[in-house]
Amino acid sequence: MKIHPVDIVIIIGYLFIVVITGVWLSKRASKNLNSYFLGGKKLPWYLLGISNASGMFDITGTMLLVYWLFVYGLKSSFIPWLWPTFNQVFLMIYLAIWIRRSNVLTGAEWIRTRFGRGAGSELSHISVVIFAIVTVIGFLSYAFQGIGKFAVVFFPWDFSPEVYAILFMSITTIYVILGGMYSVVLTDLIQYIILTTVSVFIAFIALGRVSSEQLASAVPQGWSSISCVWRLDLDWSGLIEAVNTKISGDGYSLFGIFVMMVLFKGFLASMAGPTPGYDMQRVLAARDSKSAALMSGFVSLVLFFPRYLMVAGITVLALVFFSGQLNAMGTDVDFEQILPYVISNFIPVGLVGFTLAGLLAAFMSTFDSTVNSGAAYIVNDIYKRYINKNASDRKYILMSYISSIVIVIVGICFGFMTESINTVLTWIAAGLYGGYIAPNVLRWHWWRLNGYGYFAGMIAGIVSALVLPMLLPSLTALESFPINLALSAVASVVVSLLTPADTDETLKGFYRQVRPWGFWKPIHQKVAAQNPDFATRANFKRDAVNVVAGIVWQLMFTTIPIFLVIKKFKPMVVCIVILIVTSVFLKYNWYDKLEKD
Repeated sequence: MKIHPVDIVIIIGYLFIVVITGVWLSKRASKNLNSYFLGGKKLPWYLLGISNASGMFDITGTMLLVYWLFVYGLKSSFIPWLWPTFNQVFLMIYLAIWIRRSNVLTGAEWIRTRFGRGAGSELSHISVVIFAIVTVIGFLSYAFQGIGKFAVVFFPWDFSPEVYAILFMSITTIYVILGGMYSVVLTDLIQYIILTTVSVFIAFIALGRVSSEQLASAVPQGWSSISCVWRLDLDWSGLIEAVNTKISGDGYSLFGIFVMMVLFKGFLASMAGPTPGYDMQRVLAARDSKSAALMSGFVSLVLFFPRYLMVAGITVLALVFFSGQLNAMGTDVDFEQILPYVISNFIPVGLVGFTLAGLLAAFMSTFDSTVNSGAAYIVNDIYKRYINKNASDRKYILMSYISSIVIVIVGICFGFMTESINTVLTWIAAGLYGGYIAPNVLRWHWWRLNGYGYFAGMIAGIVSALVLPMLLPSLTALESFPINLALSAVASVVVSLLTPADTDETLKGFYRQVRPWGFWKPIHQKVAAQNPDFATRANFKRDAVNVVAGIVWQLMFTTIPIFLVIKKFKPMVVCIVILIVTSVFLKYNWYDKLEKD
């Protein structure tokens, strides 16, 4: 794809602005670790929500969503539950409140709130730091692959994907290092505005260029139906033959079983809470627990609607105008060619630069958040805790700069060893998270889990996720999930029962501060005996109902923009009505009952 000099100037101008932003904010960010990694806990919840959404609006994920929508139609709305996308609903309803009440800097530091300060707590702390760093490096290698493959298609210089990836990752690292969380949030806001504008523009082009009849002739029967069927009934024969092979290879043919599996995994993963990454950093950066809940709810609104306008617009244009070229590729059909085709054929000079800047921003917003959270763990949970407890704020900020650079370099090294974007993503989402879930569900809901059990479960899960692909290479990441889950659960429970429980003071302190629901009866009785007026936030039934309503509410932000772009206005109106009803329900049963600190 050839790019006009005007578009190149626009892209360079955008990169210049974000670097200058980091320089401008460097003084404010460098006051102390709280300012550098959490923005001093003074940032408004809606800015944190936009920043979090922008961090999730990554380019490689967007290209994957385009592939899913192209192949599976409206039923693809359920596939992202693999990650799961509805974890934001669990955070919104209750988990963000529980997390923010700890008032700590990182997810690893949160461990002290739950397990106190004994040997078990130290081991648990180490296991979370290891998991966080492994996850950050995994996401950086994923980003390395994605931005390299993206840039080599769009930019005119004869560089390899690896050179492009190093270039853009280096530029992003500069403003992350200088401005910390302040820089991340402000540049994420700029990037989000660009991304939303580009999304609306692409959807507008698709609405104007594609008729309902053209689209109907390009897709198989059932493509525009959102009904969750037991067996996938899409037959691409006579359209693009290779797509049937893709569907078979993805393993989604028994769609009903697939949806049940991702719901099972997704509910457990969501109940475990966010992994120790940038999502948790946004929760901890909120002003109070109510702001943390509002921020998490706002993410669904500001992320899904514009993102799916972009995804639907690109997909519809490709279905009508690019299907012939895809079909001509035969068995080697390459869906990564869709995005460059749409940009080069439907977007005019000037706006191409704006569009590419927006897509580049999608990468940078994910990358900057990941680096910032990873450096927080190295500095706060390793250097400050074990190496230099009494260093000056200036020394800690310097170590933050060094840690960010080291994380990026290690991520790039692993990126060179990774061949597939999808392989990294599925390993993180299904394999590694399979070992994370059990101990982290238990930490909230079972009083008897102690630091030793948590450590054993985390390490068993991490080792299982790393070793299983070598021992059983035929297993997919989703198939290995139950094995990782079972091994880490057994390790957590057995080791907890074989070692002493955490002290009463630690457990009572956590229960009073966080007020979780679950298997806490012995601790509740002890707390109530000391303070008969104590009332726990035991709202399991209300939270459960709100979670179900919230998942339906969130799903509407996916389906409404797709139905709009494909001009299916009747189902779109139905979805709007469902959105209104669930919004009103959540207003009265969630928002009005949000507790204040």
